This record gives sequence, structure tokens and C-alpha cells, in this order.
Amino acid sequence: MRVLLHTCCGPCLLEPLDAIAESDEVGVCYANPNIFPPEEYALRLDTLLAYAADAGLEVLELPYEPELWIAAVVGTGEDRSSRCRACYRLRIGMVAAEAARLGYDAVATTLSVSPYQDAEAIREEGEKACAREGVRFLHTDFRDRYPEATRRSRELGMYRQNYCGCAPSMAEAAAEGEARKAARRKK
Repeated sequence: MRVLLHTCCGPCLLEPLDAIAESDEVGVCYANPNIFPPEEYALRLDTLLAYAADAGLEVLELPYEPELWIAAVVGTGEDRSSRCRACYRLRIGMVAAEAARLGYDAVATTLSVSPYQDAEAIREEGEKACAREGVRFLHTDFRDRYPEATRRSRELGMYRQNYCGCAPSMAEAAAEGEARKAARRKK
């Protein structure tokens, strides 16, 4: 089966790629209009491309159009779950359309390697997006591989971000970091 694997960054690619490539032909697709600011987008892409070059992989980069992400999440307000679901729908939908155009059989995503993502919402939105495009969604929950992906990415010296990618997640990560620092100071 030919699978187009949506990837959010180099570190998250490692384990899902290995798992899928055991039985399928895999293409890598970077489709992330959610990433903010543009410098962060470029840094994540550069990290991915460096790994891909070393591994002999080609990466298909879809256009960086943050306005698509803004339009997709408008109306979700402060609700993180709704915002993330809209983001999954957009990004997996972009990859599904590209997979159909290029003759791939299925789409998968590295998003499900992160324990911070909603695997069930990823599955639901992936299945819907792929059904619209006539390709299969290959849902695999890779969270059990997260520790190994983290270890490998550190060993490889990859840039590792501390937030999902969008401006709200950057602010949330910063607030959570400050809360942890404050709790440590109280001890």
C-alpha cells in the first residue's frame, strides 16, 4: 500500500515512519499552516529536511498558508479541543487531497505519536477527511513510541519544540511553564 504520511516535525516523524515503512511504501508530506510564527515553521521544516536528506527521503511540502488555519479555527473560541479538532481536519484534509491527486492509497499522520494530542479526534477527523477524498485513513496510535522518538531525536540533535505549533498553543505552553516554575519556587 502507498501511504502519504503527514508529518508535523522531524522528531515526530521518526517512529511513525519506521512503523509504517515496515509494511508499506511511505511518502512524507509537510502540511502545517498552523505553525506560528513563520520562523518556527521554517525551523521545523529545516529539521525535517535535514533528517530526510540523511535518510534518503523526499519531503513534499504543501504551501504555507496560515490564513487557511485561521479560517479553519475561527469560531472555536478558547476551546482547545474544538480548535485542535478543526486543525486536524484541515491538515489531514490537505494531505488527503494531495494523496488522492498523487495516487496514494492511504494517509497517516505523525500527530498521534504525541501524548499531548487527542488520538480519538485525530482518528475521527482523519477518517472523514480521507473519505471525502476517496483514500483510506490509516489510523495508528503511536503514543507508545513517544519515549523512543524523544530519545532518538535528542540523540540525533534535532530541534525539539515545546508547543504544538499554533499561537494559542505557544501561549498555553508558556503559561504552563510559568506555573511549573512558580510551583518549584514555592517548594
